[in-house]
Amino acid sequence: MPLKSLSRITLVLVLTAALPSQSNTFLQLDPLAAQKAGIEDRPRARMERDMAKKANQARQADLKRDTEKLLKLATELKESVDKTSESTLSLDVIKKAEEIEKLARSVKDKMKAAY
Repeated sequence: MPLKSLSRITLVLVLTAALPSQSNTFLQLDPLAAQKAGIEDRPRARMERDMAKKANQARQADLKRDTEKLLKLATELKESVDKTSESTLSLDVIKKAEEIEKLARSVKDKMKAAY
């Protein structure tokens, strides 16, 4: 009987050693999970690039619109200043100058956001 018990214990030990351990199972699954994650990241990366491209296009359109408005305001300001004399300065001229300053800061901030 002891020989039969010893044989069973040996068989159990051999089979246990032959089975993959739990940590080996995780190591084997890990590359598959990493590969699957890589596959899933490609569409996400593409979507992020597309979103960044659209944001850049929108920012560029805003910059173009704002600079055109700046040019218009600066032209109006020059015309208004040309109409005033050295002793008078209209409130409209001051408001236009403040609006130009505000718009110029906005354009500057949008340009900085690109980098």
